[in-house]
Amino acid sequence: MLRVLAGLALVSVVLGSGCAPAAEVMRFTTAPMPTVEPPEAPREFRAAWIATVANIDWPSEPGLSADSQRAELRGMLDRAVELSLNAVVFQVRPMADALYPSGLEPWSIYLTGQAGGDPGYDPLALAIEEAHARGLELHAWFNPFRAGHPTHEGAYDSSHVSVTQPAWVHDYGVFKWMDPGIPEVRDHSLSVMLDVVRRYDIDGVHMDDYFYPYAALDSTGAEIPFPDSIAWRASGFNGSLSDWRRSNVDTFVETLYDAVKAVRPEVKVGISPFGIWRPGYPEGVTGFDQYEGLYADARKWLREGWVDYYTPQLYWAMDSQGQPYAALLDWWTGENIHNRHLWPGNYASRVILEGSAYWEPEELVRQVRHTRQVQQATGNVHFSMKALMPGTGQGSLLRDSVYTGPALVPATTWLGGATPDVPIPSWDGDVLLLDPGTTDPAVWHVREWRDTWSIRVVPGAVRRLIFDGTPPTYVVVSAVSPLGLESAPAWAIRRVPVE
Repeated sequence: MLRVLAGLALVSVVLGSGCAPAAEVMRFTTAPMPTVEPPEAPREFRAAWIATVANIDWPSEPGLSADSQRAELRGMLDRAVELSLNAVVFQVRPMADALYPSGLEPWSIYLTGQAGGDPGYDPLALAIEEAHARGLELHAWFNPFRAGHPTHEGAYDSSHVSVTQPAWVHDYGVFKWMDPGIPEVRDHSLSVMLDVVRRYDIDGVHMDDYFYPYAALDSTGAEIPFPDSIAWRASGFNGSLSDWRRSNVDTFVETLYDAVKAVRPEVKVGISPFGIWRPGYPEGVTGFDQYEGLYADARKWLREGWVDYYTPQLYWAMDSQGQPYAALLDWWTGENIHNRHLWPGNYASRVILEGSAYWEPEELVRQVRHTRQVQQATGNVHFSMKALMPGTGQGSLLRDSVYTGPALVPATTWLGGATPDVPIPSWDGDVLLLDPGTTDPAVWHVREWRDTWSIRVVPGAVRRLIFDGTPPTYVVVSAVSPLGLESAPAWAIRRVPVE
């Protein structure tokens, strides 16, 4: 490619038609040709969770004005761009409620401080619009079965499931929990999630580790049984209570994956399970058993291919005794037989939790660097965005060490999708015009030559690229689809008239 373009370094252009007089001949020149081929952009998923339950991340408190909420959310997305992240995982259903107008569930109390209170705008629509305008993916995060949280004070809205379908909901410890063993419960949660898939331009559907609840304890420290024996007996299931519960969750996960693909095949489905499948896997690992404690057979879902990406919550240090980050990541990699995306979750908040440094700030950097050494692991998701905001030091450390430049999201090739048209870039003076052809990209991959190549990722809606200072003479542009498929590159050569 560079040899072909070398002849364009100095050209003459005749204005008009026929043989023009010498006065009508203008000479153009370009800077010396690049001496090396344009590089490929790194491929790495870099994301943070934005938690809305208990106002962990956003909004900072319930009852803020709509303008204040918008400003806070935009500030978080601006910070994500500043840190060279390329995605956010935004919680839209904390407890059978909604961060968007829903005909199925009430507005979340975490917006207005009032159960069912209308904030006067659509937070999910705003989050999607603002994220995409910044070149960020937006994954909608759902809690499938939690129906009440201890931070909810007062009565629930009349349209809340605990009011409309009390037989579906159990009071369990400090929570309200929909019973996953009731088929109508699973159908309802599935309908809620598919409603969002149909109506919103989200990039992914995301669930975390809450399927059955973590065990509640009585005053003596004994575990309180989850009250689902009636549903178990009514099911006619031929097996143990534990097996039945796991079967219920398996059914939900498989059905969700198939249903999302039937509605919008390009929407990625991801789960962030507890980071340990079972104690002893791998050898030497100790800790909570999600297989028996949450009835979540997370290994099975990955091995069956019921996800497009997996984010096991590896919330322990590299040298943690009994829960070493590296060994656990290696184990999950070995279970990833369908080669789905593996993007481990990292506990960024552990560095600043309640003002106490449980970890040295460099711990998170070590974890990201180790992830990059594992061939199948192609990114990280950080909990949570609050820990990366200005003033914590954590986000800046990531930016200055491991996220020093932009990255494209890894391509999701198994979902099909079309490769974008080769773009048609052209110069209008010092402004680069970006024509995508017939396919709108999610982002543009732009490479600029100024004695060396530099890379930037530009939101796909941009059609006029304005440069700071003197524009580069050589720019290479490719279009990238929502699934990360990249077009062939197109060169744009800026010619400068000779004085």
